[in-house]
Amino acid sequence: MRPCLSIITVVYNNVKDIERTMLSVLEQSYPNIQYIVIDGLSTDGTLEIINQYKDRIAMIVSEKDNGIYDAMNKGLALATGDYVLFMNSGDEIYSPDTVEKVFVSSPDADIYYGETEMYDENWVSLGRRRHRSPDRLTFKSFRYGMSVSHQAIYIRRSITSPYDLQYALSADIDWILRSLKKAKRIVNTNRYVAKYMVGGMSKKKHRQSLVERFRIFTKHYGLLPNLFNHIFIAANLALYYLRHGRTND
Repeated sequence: MRPCLSIITVVYNNVKDIERTMLSVLEQSYPNIQYIVIDGLSTDGTLEIINQYKDRIAMIVSEKDNGIYDAMNKGLALATGDYVLFMNSGDEIYSPDTVEKVFVSSPDADIYYGETEMYDENWVSLGRRRHRSPDRLTFKSFRYGMSVSHQAIYIRRSITSPYDLQYALSADIDWILRSLKKAKRIVNTNRYVAKYMVGGMSKKKHRQSLVERFRIFTKHYGLLPNLFNHIFIAANLALYYLRHGRTND
């Protein structure tokens, strides 16, 4: 029996990118997908594009929300699949056979993960993320930064919980860490599984995002270990910037 994957797309006024994201889901070769689209009451034509594909989407919600993580919680509450994956507007599943290959990589994991390729706003590839995926993912893997992107992790729905809305920009990190603590079997698919468009609110409000991340890592790892880890992070970031001239996640 093939597990059911609930894929959730959250969008608000992104008529430029929504169709590309949706097609990356709808064109998957894997047959057992529940696709949920949560729209924040868009006014730019986004909803009209979504509705063009309504016969192929399990659920469409279009209403005002209290931010991206509130919208993601709505999707999570509607999901009934064995696993959940968030693929928000602007991002893509890597290729049409990606979900198929994720699930054949190893049976019955609590978490599957892979690598992410970064793209700019003109959809030009920037290569792999600075934080490459670890060979073996554990709860401790995030202590030096977000080692797996949100779009590249498939989590068994039964070990997930709602996003903590006290974090406006980085609740996804806390959400993944809480799931990692509960996971007994974590599988590296050893492949690219997602394409991520850089930018978003965490880049526009970078300082607030960093403060939130520090709070989250302190909560999960402790204050003193987190302080030492951030010294290491700062040194690595400076070295990376000197070598590459960019600091994409």
